Amino acid sequence: MSTPIDISEEGGVRYLHFGSEWIQGAMRVRAPNALELMYTREMMAGLLMRTAPWPRNALVIGLGAASVAKFLYHYCPQTVLDIVEIEPRVVAAARQFFHLPPESARFRIHIGDGVAHVLAGGSGYDLILVDGFDENARAGALDTLPFYQAARARLSDQGLLAANLFGRSRGFHRSIERIITAFDDRAVAFPSCDSGNVIAFGAAGERVEVTAFDLRLRAQELKQDTGLDLLPTVARLEQAGSLPGGTLVL
Repeated sequence: MSTPIDISEEGGVRYLHFGSEWIQGAMRVRAPNALELMYTREMMAGLLMRTAPWPRNALVIGLGAASVAKFLYHYCPQTVLDIVEIEPRVVAAARQFFHLPPESARFRIHIGDGVAHVLAGGSGYDLILVDGFDENARAGALDTLPFYQAARARLSDQGLLAANLFGRSRGFHRSIERIITAFDDRAVAFPSCDSGNVIAFGAAGERVEVTAFDLRLRAQELKQDTGLDLLPTVARLEQAGSLPGGTLVL
């Protein structure tokens, strides 16, 4: 990455940029472990679909401001985390400005390409989170059918993939089609966030079948335990018709 990494701050929120106006991450300075941006909150919706001690391990592709990595590190102490970030300067910025946790046996940082990491094979992950973009908000090879197929192959029998798709992109609908194809129709795209981001989930192994009532109940428990409020997300899924028969099925 030859473009500069910029840090800005406004209204108590610190932002990460890659030499453009696109926000690549954010942190509320007084609440560094909270998820400031809506799309990062919705990437945690897998916690409504599976039950503890899930996820036992997780792969995060694209560090950014370390929001989702920090949330899982602090609020899911049973989870072993692999973080893959292609740009060393992003890791350095996360350490200096965004309270990146120290590396340990359960928090491992790999400088490298997320696609190559997935294609290399290895043990399965309960959760794979994909949030990798360049300075022009392009996901590149992270948004291809071969990658999604390889990611599915790396998932455990309780595996979920969560991908951040930039909804204003002309290729947005094709991205969802690729995930649907890779996961044999076991996929759902959440309604677009205000930012234009869309979170899509794909499921492997054990079936996901959770009623709207149970989704709300789990969201209330999650809010109580972590401060993360996914009740608006459940309401948006209902309004969008994503819960046919009142149940999320993947």
